[in-house]
Amino acid sequence: MDSAVRDIIIMGTGPAGYTAAIYSGRANLKPLVIDGFQPGGQLMITTEIENFPGFPEGIRGPELMGKMRDQATKFGAEFVSGSVTEVDLSRSPFCLTLEDGREYFTRSLIIATGANAKWLGIESENRYRGKGVSACATCDGFFFRDCNIVVVGGGDTAMEEALYLTKFASHVTLIHRREEFRASKIMTLRTRKNAKISTMVNQVIDEILGDGLKVTGIRLKNVQTGELTIHPCDGVFLAIGHEPNSKLFNGQIDTDDYGYILTKKSSTETNVPGVFACGDVQDFTYRQAVTAVGTGCMAAVDAERFLESMR
Repeated sequence: MDSAVRDIIIMGTGPAGYTAAIYSGRANLKPLVIDGFQPGGQLMITTEIENFPGFPEGIRGPELMGKMRDQATKFGAEFVSGSVTEVDLSRSPFCLTLEDGREYFTRSLIIATGANAKWLGIESENRYRGKGVSACATCDGFFFRDCNIVVVGGGDTAMEEALYLTKFASHVTLIHRREEFRASKIMTLRTRKNAKISTMVNQVIDEILGDGLKVTGIRLKNVQTGELTIHPCDGVFLAIGHEPNSKLFNGQIDTDDYGYILTKKSSTETNVPGVFACGDVQDFTYRQAVTAVGTGCMAAVDAERFLESMR
């Protein structure tokens, strides 16, 4: 048990959490940063980042996260390994309990726990993640110029991803497990009018095929007949949704219907005074490293101002 009351604790170590740590460290708030279950966030499994400002030659995700961590440490951030399993925001100071029973107390809290893309849950998906399997067209579409790729999903996000990928791919096949798409009519119409997009319905991916180095195709299963077919492709983009890591705060912090933490307009403030949210746990629209960095900065500034107002 750590009986000291901190000025600020940051939950999460993706781009948002690290940026919040850098800014609050420079403000001499001596932030305590709790790594979480995936230190470094989703970028730790991103092989190459080419759209992050300042790196014209690109940079590997783990390398970028390492640089951010070093910078936060330089400004006095303290890091703790582990995941928070219980949070009490009913009184100040707030109390956070880790899985091993350690307790930490803080006057302000920044939640940067991120969101996880939903995956298919098959072994070959993990084997080819970063080698042709992706859950972010904006992040990785550039690497698939003149390629034949598939997008899995049936909602507006899947349609948007498919349309975006036509900027690079020679052809995009949209695969959906049902007969009808759940996307809005206007998005469905745009997709069907695009000559570079074809659709396959009542199909699910049974296996992702490859040569060990890259994706070469997929094996599809017809959900009505059980028939298996092979579809050659160079890449697989999953657009079946994201799940924000906010369940820990159920009943204490307001969220939308999908679990994204709600913040006040032009702010990172939540409904609980002294608690702030940034990055993908709060951003259901952009979900980019650079936007997470921006909201991480905002959260640190908002927390600093909150602490000043309490003195």
